[in-house]
Amino acid sequence: ITMFAVANSALINMLMASRLVYGMARQRVLPPILGAVHGERRTPWIAILFTTVLAAALITIVGAVPDLGGTTALLLLAVFTIVNVAVLILRRDRVDHDHFTAPAFLPALGAICCAFLVGPWTGRDTVQYWIAGVLLAIGAALWVATYFYMRARGENFDGSSIGEVASEEP
Repeated sequence: ITMFAVANSALINMLMASRLVYGMARQRVLPPILGAVHGERRTPWIAILFTTVLAAALITIVGAVPDLGGTTALLLLAVFTIVNVAVLILRRDRVDHDHFTAPAFLPALGAICCAFLVGPWTGRDTVQYWIAGVLLAIGAALWVATYFYMRARGENFDGSSIGEVASEEP
């Protein structure tokens, strides 16, 4: 049962990762090639291939399941920290319609708790920080490559030409 549960979780993570990479490529945050879809199946085959190669490299190089699982938890906690801080920042924006607003102490508490759990004082193995750092460096390198690619084409990240004012409509 454990093997099936782990395999199912890995499959779901791979599916999610490929769609995340595809979406980021379509939003011009990652290289556009990662947003290519198959002509017949309409699946993001380059993103699937990229995330599969990345996962295979992680399994081959790291190999230890606890280190990979711990790195996943570490990165998720870091993302949750950033999301909670973003909620606090976005609370300042005024909107013209009614919407749900969480009490300010909840995202603040969430950010503090998640940031605490990311820290080294929790006894987390340093290998997990190294793996996370390498993955973040790969992401940053892809973003920089996308930036220079878009600049070379004379485009901004929002799709407008350099020097052109972007429209406010999505």
